[in-house]
Amino acid sequence: MTTSVDQLFAELTDFLEQEQVTQNETVRDLHSKDESYHTPSLPDLVVFPRSTEEVSRIVKAAGNLNVPVIPFGVGSSLEGHVIPYDHGITIDFTEMNQILQVNPSDMLVTVQPGVTRSALNKELKKHGLFFSVDPGADATLGGMAATNASGTTSVKYGVMRDQVRDLEVVLADGTVIHTGNKAAKSSSGYHLNGLFVGSEGTLGCFTELTLRVFGIPEVTTAARATFTSITNAIEAVPAILQAGIPIARVELVDTESIRQVNAYSETDYAELPTLFLEFHGNEAGLAQDVAFTEEIVADFGCKEILFETETASRNRLWEARHNAAYAYTHGFPGKQMMLTDVCVPISKLAEAVVFAREELDRTGLEGGIVGHVGDGNFHVLLMIDHENVEELKIADEYNETIVRRALACGGTCTGEHGVGVGKQKYQRDEHGAAYDVMLKIKQVLDPENLLNPGKLIK
Repeated sequence: MTTSVDQLFAELTDFLEQEQVTQNETVRDLHSKDESYHTPSLPDLVVFPRSTEEVSRIVKAAGNLNVPVIPFGVGSSLEGHVIPYDHGITIDFTEMNQILQVNPSDMLVTVQPGVTRSALNKELKKHGLFFSVDPGADATLGGMAATNASGTTSVKYGVMRDQVRDLEVVLADGTVIHTGNKAAKSSSGYHLNGLFVGSEGTLGCFTELTLRVFGIPEVTTAARATFTSITNAIEAVPAILQAGIPIARVELVDTESIRQVNAYSETDYAELPTLFLEFHGNEAGLAQDVAFTEEIVADFGCKEILFETETASRNRLWEARHNAAYAYTHGFPGKQMMLTDVCVPISKLAEAVVFAREELDRTGLEGGIVGHVGDGNFHVLLMIDHENVEELKIADEYNETIVRRALACGGTCTGEHGVGVGKQKYQRDEHGAAYDVMLKIKQVLDPENLLNPGKLIK
């Protein structure tokens, strides 16, 4: 491999600038890990392309020398997606960070993969538009498409896969293809957008994305509703959705997580199971929706619901929710977070969350539960000592317990974080014979298994 990497380095420097290719150990170390608990591993080279043509030539050169290729955004993934366990080269897309076109009439935007969510929304705001997918982290759009990211707003606007109209993709042999078009709908051909979104860099490298965007709502109102039990809080959610209320976010934060949020964000929220809510619409319509929501949650034992209409107050509310993970990290110095991620049918959500909480209490581990409960997705935040072998074993067994419970009730092992290496062992159980179809697709598009090998499927 060393000879191949040295040869590849020489070939890449023939057509790339010197600063675009590096073997610097510090840079390699930065690309050896993501934000997960998975063991780091150094790439042999890190490459910073600036165009689709360069990506194509990089992938082709690597393929000719049988060197693995790992696409990289900002490393905010949570299941080891970008860790190069087979070494090889990491392609860092941060220099491909241009917003290529904003088309307000078609409600579309075309970007390079290194554009971050916040950078895109800053530009879109000038046009009265916004990009809806909000995973919390300021991830790159290429990375968000690679993992089919979602987040707090997916209950109203959908997940990343719903926003992608077209991808420009460099395949394993260097061929460049487009997976869709700019039309609002199509019945032509296989649905390649759906195939490549969520493929985690195992089928190709994204070099351009055309995405759906939305008009900034006329009025936004946030709310915080406290309940006497987790079951009551969760069971209120389907009632809100069934009433046709245009809820844009509905997030569960359990009692322990509220306690950590209060300590970290210096808030004084009641330490009870809480729903964080947000409504988008027009002034007249939202007044009715807010009143109707108050009636609904009262039927489910809501102790108090407080509404926030001022931008600063709303931002503070959602900042507290988004910082829940950091609150735990800050609250348990010396420990590292293991973040679980399952999604179940909403009809099974209350019992799944209660089961997860009971099992967590039984383990004796520190942690709490938060979730995008409008679409059945929840996370357990576990704080563990990675030097403690027994604690790691308990945490792994706990994670498996809640995954198995999710699969048993018709859910999935991952609602939004993706598979990477952490959820790989559940793929056969979740997909059955369809897993063999996935393997065949991988073998056709990447016959030498050089694109992010060892991730998603084996």
